[in-house]
Amino acid sequence: MLRKLYDATWGRLFAATYDWFLGATEKAGLHDMRRELLSEASGRTLEIGAGTGLNHDLYPDAVTELVLTEPFEPMARRLRERVAAQASAGGSASGAAGPAAVRPTEIVEAPGDALPFPDDSFDTVVVTLVLCTVPDPAATLAEVARVLEPGGRMLFLEHVRADDESLARWQDRLHGPWYAFGHGCNCNRDTLAAIERSPLSVEHADPGEMPKAPPIVRPILTGSARRAA
Repeated sequence: MLRKLYDATWGRLFAATYDWFLGATEKAGLHDMRRELLSEASGRTLEIGAGTGLNHDLYPDAVTELVLTEPFEPMARRLRERVAAQASAGGSASGAAGPAAVRPTEIVEAPGDALPFPDDSFDTVVVTLVLCTVPDPAATLAEVARVLEPGGRMLFLEHVRADDESLARWQDRLHGPWYAFGHGCNCNRDTLAAIERSPLSVEHADPGEMPKAPPIVRPILTGSARRAA
């Protein structure tokens, strides 16, 4: 009951203000980080937790089909609106013709730990600022491995637990308030360790910082992991 009330109040406001909240961070470099990561996507591609669709018009021509999942209905509604608007504008924010205008795109309301797709369905799976929020990272990563084709890749951009012990302690102290504010976001989650424990093999994980972000969510990793061929 309390969760439903939380989702119906703060959750809806969080979805409505998500793009605004990330606006300065996107302009300061996160948008370019997304674009660089997604340049490696190809073939039939699944994005888990697509949110309001900030990645949608950044996928390259090599992506032949795109499936976007988002479990939270207020986010999914904004995702559908953005995909429709970008398609009608010609596939990009500028209105120039692009692959988003013609690429088959499907939106599915589903959680990451219960993906409604057959085994070996996708060449690429994308997660950006998602593994911090899923209730069960191990189950979500197991699902990623299941739906990937043998040899397929997961591309990730995630904020993570800090290597710096002082900052990590602050992440632990502020976890509760941030979890409530961030609609289930865990600022202190060791996501790299979770990926390393999963059926996927990490290819590379490059540390960085999320620009103009609160310090407790500033440490990030971008990289890829592969399902065994």
